[in-house]
Amino acid sequence: MPTKTYKQKLLKTKYYSRNFRFFSMRFPLVLLKISKRIRKYFMRICLDCIIFAQSHFNIYSMNTILKTDFSFPGQTHIYKGKVRDVYTINHDTLVMVASDRISAFDVVLPKGIPYKGQVLNQIASKFLDATADIVPNWKIESPDPQVTIGVKCEPFPVEMIIRGYLTGSSWRTYKSGAREICGVPIPDGMKEHQRFEKPIITPTTKAELGLHDEDISKEEILKSGLVSEADYALLEKYTQELFERGSQIAEEKGLLLVDTKYEFGKKDGVIYLIDEIHTPDSSRYFYKEGYQERFDRGEAQKQLSKEFVREWLMENGFQGQKGQQVPEMTDEFVQTISERYIELYEKIIGEDFVKADVSRILTRVEKNIQDFLSRG
Repeated sequence: MPTKTYKQKLLKTKYYSRNFRFFSMRFPLVLLKISKRIRKYFMRICLDCIIFAQSHFNIYSMNTILKTDFSFPGQTHIYKGKVRDVYTINHDTLVMVASDRISAFDVVLPKGIPYKGQVLNQIASKFLDATADIVPNWKIESPDPQVTIGVKCEPFPVEMIIRGYLTGSSWRTYKSGAREICGVPIPDGMKEHQRFEKPIITPTTKAELGLHDEDISKEEILKSGLVSEADYALLEKYTQELFERGSQIAEEKGLLLVDTKYEFGKKDGVIYLIDEIHTPDSSRYFYKEGYQERFDRGEAQKQLSKEFVREWLMENGFQGQKGQQVPEMTDEFVQTISERYIELYEKIIGEDFVKADVSRILTRVEKNIQDFLSRG
């Protein structure tokens, strides 16, 4: 096969810039002196090695955060969740690192998603600022694209999920014949993706890592003492107001906020909004344009969320059940997920997404955290 063909293939590979270009820039005289035949075989070997690497290793793992293992001054605790690693400093400050891990059905998938952590952290940071007039929140500062630092609160053991439309897991429950979700009655005759007359709150327990969140009703929460009646009334109020604000912002950008979850905590007797808000991991969005037409025709809605990841997993026989294996995630699928996250950022925030430098991502994150803590 002609040398040109191998060169063309090599130029198209993702590893070219860090491999062949390295050799060609540093050893030009050697490459010029050797024969065409040797150059041909050299390029063929390079191409074969690159193809092997792409087939056997996660090429994105070098530029994503799958795990952290930092040690900061005053560090008293580390909690590693499905997506975030949280460092406690001096018992009263949290350093939350949004990793590039992705989870579905309460299972962490094996590959990192490029820029996912940056997307989640920056969307959450902007919405925390945009809703601070509704409820106090935990954020102090975001010193890195993938980090938020804030006050430590005692979290409530429930997550407040609010739904504006019958879709996702609520539709699957409804389709199975149930007419009640978390104690909230759902009328007969509803269709998939139909808007509720009024958003409904369907809480879940907050499960430990590796376990599934469980639906729970308001009555069960109060009866079990998980949350006091007075606090729960405030959680409901804040949930409704946050959802209304998020829906207004989404509609201004041509989106519909379909459902989302909020987490709250308490510090010095005051309820705070904690964790993320209105991100692709905690929320589902539909495109407003064409929603009604697609609904009338019974078609799937064009949406921005990670629901398509769940659907892909279900199509490949995985729903997080015991004994099921996570299907292989190809690099192409990983890149598709990354692009969808970036698309949502640009759509909901209304700004171009500026990719952070990920060449030494862990070093960058650690330095920015250290710089912030040293000022404190």
